[in-house]
Amino acid sequence: MRTVLNVLNFVLGGFFTTLGWLIATFFSVVLIFTLPLTRSCWEITKISLLPFGNEAIHVDELYPEKSNTLLTAGGSLLNIVWLVLFGWWLCLSHIVAGIAQCITIIGIPVGIANFKIAAIALWPVGRRVVSVEVAQQARIENARRRF
Repeated sequence: MRTVLNVLNFVLGGFFTTLGWLIATFFSVVLIFTLPLTRSCWEITKISLLPFGNEAIHVDELYPEKSNTLLTAGGSLLNIVWLVLFGWWLCLSHIVAGIAQCITIIGIPVGIANFKIAAIALWPVGRRVVSVEVAQQARIENARRRF
């Protein structure tokens, strides 16, 4: 089922949103001061291309033992730079694609996935794209560790 939904996403507009992420990745490499944003661009490109079966999870949830206050503050600063340079237009592209996909009845699940990616597009630094199963396991481990 995931494969069918990923193909449907690609056909109904996922190609264009993924292309937008690839363009943002290219510009983050070309503009030297945005080089730290390249990893986040590439990670979210993967979820834009294949949103079903993958999930974006914050590195603090994925690797809680490596959590660092200084890195979190630096990530927040990079997210602000990201939002100003790239985040707003990538978010808009996912919203437009999501609306267009929701107009067709068959595209509603894909449109909802694009709305989720639109939220990630605003603040992507510090996120890693992993399979749904790995994300669920990380959340279970974090819950066990906390309680």
